[in-house]
Amino acid sequence: MQSVIFQEILEEGRQEEALVMIMRPLTRLFGTLDADLQARIRSSSTDRLEDLSEALLDFSSVGDLVTWLVEQQGK
Repeated sequence: MQSVIFQEILEEGRQEEALVMIMRPLTRLFGTLDADLQARIRSSSTDRLEDLSEALLDFSSVGDLVTWLVEQQGK
């Protein structure tokens, strides 16, 4: 059985991987995001980052990203 610490390390690795997979396409689409948006994305759970990876395919502006993040706060 895996220890709690090992499970936390695995989850942190998954989250970092998800962040890389999100930030690259967002940066390519919209350029460097402001620090507030970056912080909001970085504070997202792994599950939410995975949802964002699908949602970003429909984004045509940074405003779409902001709207999505605001909508996710209520969930």
